[in-house]
Amino acid sequence: MTKKLKIAFQGEPGANSHIAIVEAYPDAEPLPCATFEDALSAISSGEADLGMIPIENSVAGRVADIHHLLPASGLFIVGEWFLPVRHQLMAVKGAKLAEIKSVESHVHALGQCRRIIRKLGIKPIVAADTAGSARDISERGDRSVAAIASRLAADIYGLDILAEDIEDESHNTTRFVLLAREAKWAEQGSGPLVTTFVFRVRNLPAALYKALGGFATNGVNMTKLESYMVDGNFFATQFYADVDGHPYDRGLAFALEELKFFSRELRIVGVYPAHPFRATFSEKAD
Repeated sequence: MTKKLKIAFQGEPGANSHIAIVEAYPDAEPLPCATFEDALSAISSGEADLGMIPIENSVAGRVADIHHLLPASGLFIVGEWFLPVRHQLMAVKGAKLAEIKSVESHVHALGQCRRIIRKLGIKPIVAADTAGSARDISERGDRSVAAIASRLAADIYGLDILAEDIEDESHNTTRFVLLAREAKWAEQGSGPLVTTFVFRVRNLPAALYKALGGFATNGVNMTKLESYMVDGNFFATQFYADVDGHPYDRGLAFALEELKFFSRELRIVGVYPAHPFRATFSEKAD
């Protein structure tokens, strides 16, 4: 009998990360973890084979914890998944919309559903996560309290959906990365690929400009560049970047060589297939 793939995620059953796992790996066993640290630890220890971790959202921006934790985790990106986020307003069985006085959910979910919260005149209350808020209101049985969570969470915790697809923006999409203990680079030439790396430039004038010049001169498309502090030091900045292509592609190989020359550290975090969703938001040429 084949052993089931176990995939760790942060949150409770019914979270959007759980939905992403169900979509990407229908036969896998999802492993809920209380925190991102717990999820990364489950992968590192071998308790989980992979992790499905949100890295950014089209409305809320980056998931800050992950940009801080990922480089230090020693884990590798082996894939990505894009999930359109659909929020549902739910309450205990039999509750009516007119009875709702407050709504609980993750801070991002509340921020993504401001319009309906204002329209209904209900009080938003920040909770640890979306699915957790659904479980909480199910256990309390208070008809005046609603939660914003997924349809899967409503099914799991036996709640009625009072309003469907309440997100302010229809483009609301979360990008997840699949993390593993060992690097597994996608094969060169196997289709559109993404290479992710982290680096720290040398403390020289115009070091970042010089370090990134090779990507421009070699025609490499950089789709993401973000910076964040290292160890709370205002002057030690680490960068996280995504580029199109494989490190063995001629242009990208030259660009990385130039980056390495101007960098104190360079670590390739993953080389993986670009998710088909990327093709749906390519910019039109000017």
